[in-house]
Amino acid sequence: MKTRLALLIVLAAAVLARAEFRSDVEYGRADGAPLLLDVNIPDGAGPFPVAILVHGGGWSRGDKHTVPPGDSADITPWFAPLTAAKFTWFSINYRLAPAHRWPEGFDDVQAAIRWVKAHAAEFKGDPNRIALFGHSSGGHVVCLAATLIDDSIRVQAVIGFAPVTNHEQDLPIRGGLSPSLQGLLNRPKELTPESLGLLRELSPINHVRPGLPPFLLIHGDADMSVPFQQSLDFQAKLQAAGVPCELIRIPGAPHGLSTWEKIAPDYLARMVAWLRQILI
Repeated sequence: MKTRLALLIVLAAAVLARAEFRSDVEYGRADGAPLLLDVNIPDGAGPFPVAILVHGGGWSRGDKHTVPPGDSADITPWFAPLTAAKFTWFSINYRLAPAHRWPEGFDDVQAAIRWVKAHAAEFKGDPNRIALFGHSSGGHVVCLAATLIDDSIRVQAVIGFAPVTNHEQDLPIRGGLSPSLQGLLNRPKELTPESLGLLRELSPINHVRPGLPPFLLIHGDADMSVPFQQSLDFQAKLQAAGVPCELIRIPGAPHGLSTWEKIAPDYLARMVAWLRQILI
């Protein structure tokens, strides 16, 4: 029921904005299975700016268009505003832990970025105006991808929603690796020098350098899963390197996106305004 409802919402938004929605487009294969994405194509000649959407879910769950009721990995709040703003948007699936360990899912996200850059024009998208979206663990992978020295995945903007940017920051609170990181990395909860080195290598904050694309961070300050302090620290590090970074703080907001618009009704409009400033 939730799957059908989410799809109906997407299709209704597409109809209202005179857009075309395509589901389960193959962008690659891994382990003999297809890697799939959904795409929403605006009405008109284009080319339109592009958004690549990466769901969260602790690297172990989530989906490109629907999740179980109440799951904080739900990214459907992004669909309507991007459709109304006439973005060609791609929502991707990628391999999940623990069946697939790091960096397999991260490799899939990079493959999706390359595929979108190569095929955006087929969907009226502009491959030179691409923004990455990611929530939570999805925010982690898009922020990390944006720091890589690799022109094949370089984009023009990044938006992190409650993104994990520093795996070391909350280790004392958790008493070691979180269950999500244990599943992703196949390592025990107890922190070892090897695990600490790996966590530092996986943390976007440790790869900040001049020349990165502009970032927008959106984070609730009541987040109990990814501390708001991570976005404060990441913004400071980016700005110190001369990288434009804005931060929208949502007072009292939890980790999941579903209640953010009720708390801060203008935050999606501010997000779209930022995108227009950067990409249009």
